[in-house]
Amino acid sequence: MNPDIVVELGRRAIETTLLVSAPMLGLSLAVGLLVSVFQAMTQINEATLTFAPKILAVFVVALLFFPWMLDVLVSFMTGILTSIPDYAY
Repeated sequence: MNPDIVVELGRRAIETTLLVSAPMLGLSLAVGLLVSVFQAMTQINEATLTFAPKILAVFVVALLFFPWMLDVLVSFMTGILTSIPDYAY
């Protein structure tokens, strides 16, 4: 296996990781921003107030996007496993 193949596999793995985690991270960021704006407007300085909405939002997004995330991960692993003979030369 030459270094170009290893770099390509690493790039595809990082790309897949970012693609799968993007919906959850994006919504978590948006919910955190909304809760922070709410805290700034009401002058509530409670650090634990952001955890419950973020956890709930991530859970809902994980439920909604689970079929898509599973499809992306399965297609990535299928590509890796089917190309094993190409890597072993």
